[in-house]
Amino acid sequence: MPSVAESIENLERRIEDLRAAVRRAVIARDPARAKAMRAELRTAERKWEQALTELADEVEVNTEPAKLEAPLVPIREQVHHALTLLSVPAAPKLIAEVHAAFYGASATGIAASKLTHLRRDEERSFRTARHSRPYYLCSALTAEHLAPARGLLAISTWPLERRIIGPLSLRVDFLTAAIKVAERASRMPEEDSGVTRLLWRFGTTIPGAAEPHGAVDAATVIKAAQAELDVHVAADQSQREAAAERARRQMDEAEQLFGSKLRVLRGTA
Repeated sequence: MPSVAESIENLERRIEDLRAAVRRAVIARDPARAKAMRAELRTAERKWEQALTELADEVEVNTEPAKLEAPLVPIREQVHHALTLLSVPAAPKLIAEVHAAFYGASATGIAASKLTHLRRDEERSFRTARHSRPYYLCSALTAEHLAPARGLLAISTWPLERRIIGPLSLRVDFLTAAIKVAERASRMPEEDSGVTRLLWRFGTTIPGAAEPHGAVDAATVIKAAQAELDVHVAADQSQREAAAERARRQMDEAEQLFGSKLRVLRGTA
């Protein structure tokens, strides 16, 4: 049975082959085949994301200390690691804190200004040579205007609905992130002070998740966050799906990832 690393390499080769097949179908003016190849490509990219997450888990369990060496990891990959763990759009500060806690990077290494330039580079790369990378760091989009949500980054391979930010989405995403962080913390072989501080940050803003004197427990955070999440998630998902459907009708592929400049209104981005 191939290792996770071998599976990732196989998937990367498959993704490259599928991109070439899509290009050939477009050149041949065969929309049916192009559509089918794009569907296969999206499936392969989702499997690649999942395999990368599994690889990160293996690194965490099998290395001592169980963190990546931050100076060896480009900022783009640091951001991707943190967002993959959180599974929801996030702001630079949270991305930095998550990567520092779980992967050992300095929280000052992922500065907001660097991420602004990084997102712009990602957009230029996508518009120049679409799908030349397995993933892109892109914008979350506001449900109202389908404009870039200021300060929130996402991953291009996520479903469009997950990258939409509606009236309830910031809270829903916060609770989802809290659950993901607590789940990862509960799987760590030993307690880590950075992870505990991060878990405490989440727990203090979720009713019933943290004790008054600094005690925080991953299982309690998960239970409390899930209880509140259950109240909001259905309405939030409905709003996101409606906005995503509107985006698919009104926007091209690049705009669905990075937003439409024409829709950015003063004070609403």
